[in-house]
Amino acid sequence: MHRSRIHWLWPAAVALLVVAPWTPISATPVQTTSQAELYLSQFGYLSAKFRNPTSGSLLEKDTWEKAIMEFQSFAGLNVTGELDGDTMELMSLPRCGVRDKVGFGSDSRSKRYALQGSRWKVKALTYRISKYPSRLDRNEVDKEIAKAFSVWSEYTDLSFTAKKSAPVHIDIRFEVNEHGDGDPFDGPGGTLAHAYFPVYGGDAHFDDAEFWTIGKSRGTNLFQVAAHEFGHSLGLSHSDVRSALMAPFYRGYDPVFRLDSDDVQGIQALYGRKTGGGGAGGAGGGFNPPRTTSRPVQRDPDSELCSSPKIDAMFNTADGSTYAFKGDNYYKLTENAVAEGYPKKIAEGWPGLPGNIDAAFTYKNGKTYFFQGTKYWRYSGRQVDGDYPKEISEGFTGIPDHLDAALVWGGNGKIYFYKGSKFWRFDPLKRPPVKSTYPKPISNWEGLPNNIDAALQYTNGYTYFFKDDKYYRFNDRTFSIDQSDPPFPRPVAHWWYGCKNTPSTFDTLGNVKASKNEEVQHDNVADDLILDAAGTDERPAGDDYNRGSGASSIWTNVSIILFSALLGLALNF
Repeated sequence: MHRSRIHWLWPAAVALLVVAPWTPISATPVQTTSQAELYLSQFGYLSAKFRNPTSGSLLEKDTWEKAIMEFQSFAGLNVTGELDGDTMELMSLPRCGVRDKVGFGSDSRSKRYALQGSRWKVKALTYRISKYPSRLDRNEVDKEIAKAFSVWSEYTDLSFTAKKSAPVHIDIRFEVNEHGDGDPFDGPGGTLAHAYFPVYGGDAHFDDAEFWTIGKSRGTNLFQVAAHEFGHSLGLSHSDVRSALMAPFYRGYDPVFRLDSDDVQGIQALYGRKTGGGGAGGAGGGFNPPRTTSRPVQRDPDSELCSSPKIDAMFNTADGSTYAFKGDNYYKLTENAVAEGYPKKIAEGWPGLPGNIDAAFTYKNGKTYFFQGTKYWRYSGRQVDGDYPKEISEGFTGIPDHLDAALVWGGNGKIYFYKGSKFWRFDPLKRPPVKSTYPKPISNWEGLPNNIDAALQYTNGYTYFFKDDKYYRFNDRTFSIDQSDPPFPRPVAHWWYGCKNTPSTFDTLGNVKASKNEEVQHDNVADDLILDAAGTDERPAGDDYNRGSGASSIWTNVSIILFSALLGLALNF
């Protein structure tokens, strides 16, 4: 039986992992190779045959190192392939029971949100609390549980109705120790709750030994944990976005709770967007997908940026903010303009970081990487994360110096670097991380020009490239520049910076021109898809790729357990 069981650690211990429920967890620290081998086989990194020391199975060096590297990557450790002290210390931490690597698909497209593979066939769901917590008022618990469900109904057409008797879709119980499912709770701290995916019933269990609280910073917040658990009950696995509700660790009480865009994209991939209005505020309010709107409100954020829109780099931070770098200054971008109070100095925003940055991106570990000349810097938030700068040739073997742009592409989760007319794909889990077939021509990205200035995957899921005063939106499904009206490329100043008196389109010769009418329409964002990327950089032949090669129907109709999204992947090479 597979199920989702979360084990939330406090923020300082971000190495929370997802493992197999039927396997007993030993409290003995991992101190030997044999113990680590048992651990890795226990949680899906090695074949189950290595769980039995008397089986006589011999473990090859390459298999061992790969298993260590995958565990280190999942846990956000330095990816060395060696059983070092940090790795053994992390293996010794208490954790829960679902395997880290679940089912197949662990080498396919890496989504930030993770779908378990099953969903409810109806949208009108019922639930009941069959066993209440021993130390909270029942009426208050009813309100908090209803509030937790509303987090998900805010952005979908799902509805949740409380009932007093069975049958219901989701049964909720507060239990202690062993409670009949073979997965006992462990008392205060450690495991807070666990839940079944839809294909296994969707029930949610909470450890009644925890100090559950409502609307207080003390104890464990019932609403936030319940909302997370119900995400599992609806079919979501853990996300590798630390700001997401579906990230596996408990972050503490948040008095101003916001559902992350990653959570919204995940639930809408399973159940579609909310129809008939709504879905843009209320519980969460953190995700407002672009829709057909009137021309953005325009203002003059900075005369230099509007008169000379060419930038050095653009990137998203771990909290979902978007920044553009130009010279020694940086700008924070809203959905349609530059935020008030900008520009600001890069050296003040990121102490120790120089200006004139070549490229930047934020990886799945939540850390941001900046590149200039022959060197790179790694930051955790606004603080430099170690002894930096370092040489690009040392930290990113196979990647050239003096880059033009870099991004983590949503098509496969790999890092792409661009320089001149060429690009490189970097995979930190491979040795070497850059294949011998690289570099390849940028012309493989159909319609994309050479010598680009910046690139990023924006929070709406689209990939954008910037050059001079223009920008291009890339369609990851057709592997070409998106077809739209007005067409791409478009003027950056109008569409991204909200500059006054700037054209909204270019003519066929690439010259800017005024719009035909005052109300310029933004095109709609395509529906979220559950498709695998092609996995290569050449555009696939024929129409199969555009149709997803039948992937949409396969994902929709076959219940398969997808791997949980990699947690805190590290790039400490």
